[in-house]
Amino acid sequence: MKRNLKSDTVVIKVGTSTLTYETGKLNLKRLDVLSRIIADLQNSGKRVVLVSSGAIGVGMSKLGLAVRPQSVKEKQAIAAVGQCELMSIYDRIFSEYGTIVAQILLTKDVLTNKERHENIVNTFNTLLEKGIVPIVNENDSISIDEIKFGDNDTLSALVSTLVDADTLIILSDIDGLYNKNPREFSDACLLHTVEEITDEIEKMASGAGTLKGTGGMITKISAAKMATSAGCDVIIANGSDPHVIYEILDGNQIGTLFKGRK
Repeated sequence: MKRNLKSDTVVIKVGTSTLTYETGKLNLKRLDVLSRIIADLQNSGKRVVLVSSGAIGVGMSKLGLAVRPQSVKEKQAIAAVGQCELMSIYDRIFSEYGTIVAQILLTKDVLTNKERHENIVNTFNTLLEKGIVPIVNENDSISIDEIKFGDNDTLSALVSTLVDADTLIILSDIDGLYNKNPREFSDACLLHTVEEITDEIEKMASGAGTLKGTGGMITKISAAKMATSAGCDVIIANGSDPHVIYEILDGNQIGTLFKGRK
C-alpha cells in the first residue's frame, strides 16, 4: 500500500558512509546522482534542504590521513579543510544542473539564542524562496561540547523544524529500523511504519555507528522523535542508490516511516 506523504518542503540528510567509499574518498558518482535528483525536485517546485556530513572525512582524504584524529583541535582543522573541498564539489556539480547552492554552518546555540534563531529561519526562507538549495553542516571547525549537535541526524531534525519541513529523509548505510540488529540476527525484520516512537521502539535501536561517521541507529531514532514531534514525517532508508528519494516521495514503502504528529 502506498504511503500518503506531503512533500512540499523536504530535508534530505546524507551521512559520511553514504557519501564516501570504503577508502574514505568521495563517491563522486553517487554525489552526482544525489545532486541531480535534488535539482530535479527543486525544478518540480519542491523546497529542498540538504544536510550533508563528510567534512572531516573529506578533509582526512585530502590530507592523506587514514585514521580519524581524536584531539579536538585536529578534528576542527581537518573539518575546515574538508568543508571547503566538499562545498566546492557540491557547487560544481549542482551548477551543471542549473541549481545554485548556499552553505549554512550551524552550532547548537541557534536553539537558545532568540535572535540567531530568527535570523537563521529568515535566511532559510529567503534562500528557498529564491530557488536556492541550502547545504547544511555543523560548524565543526568551531564547535565545542557546549554548542555542538554531536551528529548530523540531530542537526537534520533541527533543520526540519526551522524550515517547517513536511518530510525528513535520512539516508545512511542501513535499510531502516529492524526489530533486532540485522548485523547479528539473520531473522531480523524491517519495520515499514512506526506510528509512535515508544520505549520499545527505542530499545530496538542499535547503538553501533560506523567508523567514518558519528551516528548510529539510536541517534537516528532520537532525531526522528524530535522531528515527528514537530509534525514532520521521517523516513530512514539506505542511501546507496539515491534514486530511493524518488521512490520515497512517490509513496513507496522504502525504509522505515516514522509518522509525524498531526
